Amino acid sequence: MVPTVTATLGLKGERPVIGTRDCKDVVHTFASANVTTGAVTSRLYGSRTQKRRKDGLSKTKRMQVAFAHHLLDVARAYPANAYPEVLLVIDNAPWHRGRPVHWALGRYPHLTLYRLPPYSPQLQPIERLWRPLRQRATHNVLFDEMAELQDALRSGLGYYRTRPQAVLKLLGSLWSPTQSAEA
Repeated sequence: MVPTVTATLGLKGERPVIGTRDCKDVVHTFASANVTTGAVTSRLYGSRTQKRRKDGLSKTKRMQVAFAHHLLDVARAYPANAYPEVLLVIDNAPWHRGRPVHWALGRYPHLTLYRLPPYSPQLQPIERLWRPLRQRATHNVLFDEMAELQDALRSGLGYYRTRPQAVLKLLGSLWSPTQSAEA
């Protein structure tokens, strides 16, 4: 809910006033991008400060459950009968392991997690989507409600869902299955 401030217009010599809220509510975005088709599968997880204080769960536990739900979304998008193996490249975040994640992987054994070495976000293809998504959805905007932030993120993700070629360009994988092996 805290705005991402980027370059903005203002009077020379005057510092622009940017609104802010004393609010630590956040929206986490889980997304997977198919590096051959450009299809994007995503899930938003809103986390309100007041609710976090009441439920007593750690951030890791909440995020493990949200990531497990994202894995279920990926399994629905890529069913085992059509896709015998789906490889998801992930980092070493603590919410990419744990009981909920193991449950989701046990339910859908065709999903395989490939863990990258520590501190190597440059190897993670989906990282190339985050900056343009945030520029499109959140830069220089102060959101009054979490629903507004979620709508902006859904709209940004919808933009990339309808433009798989743009996703492939961002990912750096403009491979086409129709291209010949010699090309």
